[in-house]
Amino acid sequence: MKKSEVLQAWARILAGRAPSLSIEITKECPLRCPGCYAFDAAHLGGSVQLRELSDFKGDVLVSRVLGLIDEHKPLHVSLVGGDPLVRYREVEALLPEIEKRGVYTQVVTSAFREIPRAWRRFKKLNVVVSVDGLQAEHDARRKPATYERILKNIRDARVTIHCTITAQIVARCGYLDEFLAFWTAQAEVDQVWFSLFTPQVGAVDPEILTVAQRTQVIAELQELRIKYAKLEMPDSLIEEIASPPSSPADCIFARTTTTISADLTTRITPCSLAASRTASSAAA
Repeated sequence: MKKSEVLQAWARILAGRAPSLSIEITKECPLRCPGCYAFDAAHLGGSVQLRELSDFKGDVLVSRVLGLIDEHKPLHVSLVGGDPLVRYREVEALLPEIEKRGVYTQVVTSAFREIPRAWRRFKKLNVVVSVDGLQAEHDARRKPATYERILKNIRDARVTIHCTITAQIVARCGYLDEFLAFWTAQAEVDQVWFSLFTPQVGAVDPEILTVAQRTQVIAELQELRIKYAKLEMPDSLIEEIASPPSSPADCIFARTTTTISADLTTRITPCSLAASRTASSAAA
């Protein structure tokens, strides 16, 4: 982002308005991944689950999403799900309209469907492909969006690879290095992001990192970001991982992002990121 856009974002935060908007444009997903936050019973506060919501298709979905963007006037919008490429025709219609508004767009997908090469024309678009570790573990967890299928579907596109670090990944020495060696070598990959598995409050998932594992990951990331230029891990992000917020009021994501679920009405609050410190301490 330009300096003027950063200043604009801070002005919105100080005025009590979030500069980012995240929209679950569909509740549908062809995958059934263990540990998926979107389909966790606590994702929408426990009273209702994502699959129980009504969602939209076609021109109605397009007009309603654009209506939310026009209402909130974000600087950045994330189209998530489910998997937004379940509604790929609607995404095709949305992208040029959002770009006309001068808004940055992020599409988060498993790449179970082809990423069109034509999307490279959008200057404010980032396509983020979720990958759950190395091929053996990823393919078992995220079939049909296997490594083979991802590599086929991102060909000639430009993407960011995102991996959520789990306890299982940390348990194997050199895992992150091997992961980066593979994905940073792919011409279609512009950058790689890592995040740490963030449980819902009260969760006991096997993916939850202990405090010791979190410390180990931070040390590895500090070394790997020097080794791999495509690894996007600035100091501020590593510091945030090292000392996660104790409440949503202290969470950067919660303070800067309005998140709306698949019925395009339900707000997703509070942010679940604060649960990571409690869950990690309990697992230590």
